[in-house]
Amino acid sequence: MQTKENYFLSQPHQPFFLLGIINAIVMMLIFALGYKGVLSLHGDSLTFHSYSLIFLVFTNFFTGFIFTTFPRFNQTQVIEKKYYTNIFYANTLASLLFLVGAFSSELLTLGAMLLSLIAQIFIVLKLKNIYETGMAPDKSDSFWILNANYFGLFGNALFILSFFVPAILPIAITISFYMYLIFFAFSVGQRMIPFFSHSFAQKNESFIKIIFILFVLKSIFASADIKSVQILVDLLLAGYMFLEFKRWDLHPFQSPPILWILHLALFWLPVSFFLSALSLGAEIFLDTSFYFLNIHLLAIGFLTTLLIGFGTRVTLGHSGQPPQADTLATKIFLSIQMVVLLRALFSINVAFGWGLNFLFDISFTAWLLLFLVWGGRYFKVLVFGSKL
Repeated sequence: MQTKENYFLSQPHQPFFLLGIINAIVMMLIFALGYKGVLSLHGDSLTFHSYSLIFLVFTNFFTGFIFTTFPRFNQTQVIEKKYYTNIFYANTLASLLFLVGAFSSELLTLGAMLLSLIAQIFIVLKLKNIYETGMAPDKSDSFWILNANYFGLFGNALFILSFFVPAILPIAITISFYMYLIFFAFSVGQRMIPFFSHSFAQKNESFIKIIFILFVLKSIFASADIKSVQILVDLLLAGYMFLEFKRWDLHPFQSPPILWILHLALFWLPVSFFLSALSLGAEIFLDTSFYFLNIHLLAIGFLTTLLIGFGTRVTLGHSGQPPQADTLATKIFLSIQMVVLLRALFSINVAFGWGLNFLFDISFTAWLLLFLVWGGRYFKVLVFGSKL
């Protein structure tokens, strides 16, 4: 029997999810106050915003989820407690150093990023070992999940290198975002969501391979800022994903909230790439900027929706409770879509010069409230294993 005192570290998702929730609130608050000039950040705000969300927020959620599920995917023993707790402590220290460095020293920020990279190396080494020693007859999905993590390592290293060669920062952001964050989440989603949905559609073995190639092309042309070719790649991604997801016959409107939230996240992918193509086309013909609209549609619409959907399911299921969404959880799921809308409106406001800059305040406040409510709802479950 686990006691309340030792429950928190008894499963890998618990400490990493909690750290991810705290970082999602703190890092966004500091960035927003810095963006508005309330706080003075020591260093580049773009580096702070992108690195903190990719490697200090989403990576912690990823680690909690994949350390819990990857051994099951590959039919191996669970990850030993000492191994994942050491990584958790390193990630916590890296987060603290990154925050202190943001106000005092780029050298301290660099040290935090190096510590984060070292912790990430040990994450990937463990995943690699699980993949190689697992007894599962089919490890094709695990192969793509592992490769997404390799790109995460590469992106993290490029961020560090950008301190010395600033010109590579856009490449670091692009690779880390598309080839790590989005492709990792997609690789997990395309395996788990049809399974949870009891889809009887035959698996298309070429699907993820083609998507990987298109993601590589998207990353290359986004890094080079070649909008015309990006539009073509975005349209191919949107069309191919939509047709494949439709073929899965998921029935989102007949599914309970804990399941339709995952369906919604999935369909945000083709919608985001289609809107990305439209916004890039408008940027070319209207000679304006939609201020990272395509990035935020994917980061909030797809990634955050998927993260909270899976996170809620794992938190409940691994605490011995039915993985069901009650009224509050359903409202949290719906509120994510409001955050997407608000952030999209801010980008459109910038593009057309509406002067409605208060939309930034509303959108980042909605993000903070989202994670405050979600974290508050499941805090006792993660820390003490309490029943709702």
